[in-house]
Amino acid sequence: MSSHRILFLAPAPAVTAVFPALRDAGFELGIAENLKGAAIFIRKSGPGVILARPTLPGFKVEDLLAVSADDPNFPPVIVITDKGDAEEAQRLLSLGARDYWLEPLDAERIIALAREPRKAAPAPETSTLGGRKPGVAAGGPNIVGRHPAIARVLQLARQVAGSKATVLITGESGTGKEMFSRYLHAMSKRVRGPFVAVNCAALPEHLLESELFGHEKGAFTGAIARKLGKFELANGGTLLLDEISEMDLALQAKLLRVLQEGEIDRVGGSETIRVDVRVLATTNRDLDDWVKQGKFRQDLYFRLNVIPLRLPSLRERGEDVLELARFFMDMYVREYGLASGGLAPAAVDWLRRYDFPGNVRELQNLMERAVLLANGRPVEPCHFLLEGDAWPLFEESAEDTGTAVAQGGNTAETPAVAGTAAGSGGESPPAQAGDSFAGAVIPLHEMERIMIIKGLEVTSGNRTQAAELLGISVRTLRNKLNEYRALGLAVD
Repeated sequence: MSSHRILFLAPAPAVTAVFPALRDAGFELGIAENLKGAAIFIRKSGPGVILARPTLPGFKVEDLLAVSADDPNFPPVIVITDKGDAEEAQRLLSLGARDYWLEPLDAERIIALAREPRKAAPAPETSTLGGRKPGVAAGGPNIVGRHPAIARVLQLARQVAGSKATVLITGESGTGKEMFSRYLHAMSKRVRGPFVAVNCAALPEHLLESELFGHEKGAFTGAIARKLGKFELANGGTLLLDEISEMDLALQAKLLRVLQEGEIDRVGGSETIRVDVRVLATTNRDLDDWVKQGKFRQDLYFRLNVIPLRLPSLRERGEDVLELARFFMDMYVREYGLASGGLAPAAVDWLRRYDFPGNVRELQNLMERAVLLANGRPVEPCHFLLEGDAWPLFEESAEDTGTAVAQGGNTAETPAVAGTAAGSGGESPPAQAGDSFAGAVIPLHEMERIMIIKGLEVTSGNRTQAAELLGISVRTLRNKLNEYRALGLAVD
């Protein structure tokens, strides 16, 4: 989020008069006239302030305030209107609006607001665990779930959050280890200090050492200036060492010294620097086994494992899968400005049966996809579109052929997208992107085309983002579009 970006959710004539002064003051400006456009700008650009009209075609500022209520770090929303109403002002302020301004807008007032330091966000009154969140936390993430397996971990996290003890968070990929790290920081006395994260698997040993401890000018080739490391940047706050098991043994010894002595030495430096940092570490490996194999130092393991937090997999959390599914569905319904049709009974049964090897991360991705494909209708199993499951649509194109093969009956020689123009072989005419296919039998190639069109719609035609959302390569997407055009099917 940047304090130098301002988003206007209003008709252009109402706000463009202040644009020259705001640009001269160094601000980046965005304008949207619906919630969908605003959601895209917020996600990509992270504005520091939002100024919004109470109503626009297909939009009410209450929708935006509902999103901000679920996100403590959401930018402040200023309601702007050309017709002030005291009752409306009181109602919107009670829903979370930062202020209520009458037009015409004043550039200096906007500049002063945008440059005002953001206050640490208060802790939500209720956590998504279901009970009240004790203590004061600034903008900590909500941990969704009521199952005893997750409740026990949350209780322990609250107990130890206020200490300086190192915490080792273990669990399968996708269980939310980084989210728990941020939760611990938000619940701690260091909440107003920095939270710094570094992925130990992302860099080779010599670069990771510099990343953690910093380096002096000339310490190695390319070190053209002094660089502060993550430990110094996290001073007074929390440092997360993600995927700690992937750290090289030699660097583990240096890390152990820092944890024991509270001192670091920059690479190429001669000065010892004191740091006050609370260290959290995460791994999806069995560190006991890693120690036995000689891949992880036993003394470092004991030093990190002062407080062990093991996160349960999603399949261990019973009905939490449905609570999480509805949480993500509501989130994406708001983000994309769609109606909510809820979960169909068949989708509920499917969610209960599926074991989610990718855990909460996989469920979140599935629900985003399902919300987009359901398009305001009840979510059905076909909207999950899992590769290799009962609802596959894509396989990657073969090299240089551009041919995608749909499973579920087609042979490798049969193109997934066969010509289905009206009257061809008695088949139905092509479905349109807005057609309902929930509960209906529609050829896979038509569902494929509908999904591609919807993906391009929600990404404003950005093929790279659409391909990522659909789970295919940009090349496959381009080839599919070319096939559709060659068959005379609408894709734009």
